[in-house]
Amino acid sequence: MSTQDKPRRTAPLLPPDHARDRPLFAVAAILVFLASLAALGAAGAWRASDGWTAQLAGELTVQLIAVDGRDADADAYLAAQQIARLPGVISADARSRADAEALLRPWLGPAGLPDDLPVPRLIAVRIDPENPPAPGAIETLLSDEPYEVAVDDHARWEAAVQQAAGAVRYFALALMGVLVLAAGAVITFAARASLAARWDVAEALHLVGAPDRYVTGIFQRRFFFLGLKAGLAGAVLAVGAGLALAEAGGAAGQAFFLPGLDIGWSAAAIPPVAALASALIAAGTARLAVGAELKARWP
Repeated sequence: MSTQDKPRRTAPLLPPDHARDRPLFAVAAILVFLASLAALGAAGAWRASDGWTAQLAGELTVQLIAVDGRDADADAYLAAQQIARLPGVISADARSRADAEALLRPWLGPAGLPDDLPVPRLIAVRIDPENPPAPGAIETLLSDEPYEVAVDDHARWEAAVQQAAGAVRYFALALMGVLVLAAGAVITFAARASLAARWDVAEALHLVGAPDRYVTGIFQRRFFFLGLKAGLAGAVLAVGAGLALAEAGGAAGQAFFLPGLDIGWSAAAIPPVAALASALIAAGTARLAVGAELKARWP
């Protein structure tokens, strides 16, 4: 085959401009990174709220006030056995003084409490959320005992958890919206700058009869792939950072008896979704910006 018969590669009408593309790629990747972190935070808050609410709805705590001259641990054990027989109660577990002191240790330090201090005993009660015990059933059951009890059904904590998780979710969604607007503004500026730098190409195509949609399509394809690569890079970094934060948060939560933030398998869907969304936003914004610029120059 002669050199004249070989197919020749045609140069792209809009060749890559690495000097301009690198800063845009970095800015887009950073925006996607932040938006993906916000999405992971919203998903984690959603999952955590559901888990915490279900746990609170399925448990209640009974405080047994220690009485001088009595074995509070034995009283708590016998009270737990009585509570476990109530309809709607799945189990009742009496906690010792050592367990109560362990709960207080993060706030009071490792020195411990005086032996003569009457520390309340706790009874952890698991209940059936669909068929809980009747209100006041535990107090009535133990009303004749020589000690006092206080029942915490966790209802007040459930409302607070739902409110806090809802605030985190809505804040994360609002942050995502702001970042999308910022990405659109950056792409608009970059598309107009790219058109200004390649105006000779656009003008030559216009002179040979190419419609405006053909010119805008060239820019649209370029920014689509640029947004796709930047979105994938930013999302992958966000997933790695999210997993590291979840791991660190879980370790801290164990130290202070707080549940960890579980982002779950939703993290696996973040990179492809974020990359596609970034590509579509970049392509759509570039098309609108270039189209408006062409109409302004060639009405």
